[in-house]
Amino acid sequence: MENILEVKELSKKYSKVFAADKVSFNIGKGEIFALIGPNGAGKTTTIRMIATLLTPTSGDAVVAGHSVVNEPSKVRECITYLPDEAGAYKTMKGIEYLKFMAGLFTTDSREIEKYIEKAKNINGLGERLNDKIGTYSRGMIRKLLLSRAVMTSPKLAILDEPTSGLDVLNALDIRKTIKRLASEEGMSFLLSSHNMLEIEFVSDRVGIISKGHLMVTGRIDELKERYNAPNLEEVFERVVLENEIH
Repeated sequence: MENILEVKELSKKYSKVFAADKVSFNIGKGEIFALIGPNGAGKTTTIRMIATLLTPTSGDAVVAGHSVVNEPSKVRECITYLPDEAGAYKTMKGIEYLKFMAGLFTTDSREIEKYIEKAKNINGLGERLNDKIGTYSRGMIRKLLLSRAVMTSPKLAILDEPTSGLDVLNALDIRKTIKRLASEEGMSFLLSSHNMLEIEFVSDRVGIISKGHLMVTGRIDELKERYNAPNLEEVFERVVLENEIH
């Protein structure tokens, strides 16, 4: 499988403390990889380095052949990043927001229309796109943001807590969209979430990070067997507690 992302001993040090310490993993084309860990474990730091928002202290990450250290602008052309706290302009109509965002990527009117059509198909908001975003529910806003993030068909989509605060139906809809984009379009995803049910449903592989160290990576069924655990939550608990002891 072709690797879209290769993370090579990526580290970030603040004063004397490593927020991420020699983190290494890869993501293949069309693969959904979840990076999970307790609060303060180094997930967000790692994600932001890959997204070129933070400069690594050492190590590197290569996205579609481009180094985050040496070619950050090239990396940004290959990725999209949707943080947990992302918002949209509430005074804009949904369709205006999509046009505005599409215009940041190209000035070609045909390309812009192509991006917008793709976003429409993904978010399923229909006529509500003609309403102001301020009238949308949280679920509708998250669908709009996800469709904006993937409408340009990035090689790697980085999603931090993609369904945080959503009801069951909206969350399920977004998870199904992620799986469909990976399987049908070969889009690769790096996810972070505290929802273990979500991770089990959507991910091909997971990495568990604790105190800045990536402790284990693997397919969920393999990890459940390795740790003799009935579900991912108990795998997570055992890995993190094991690290606390050591």
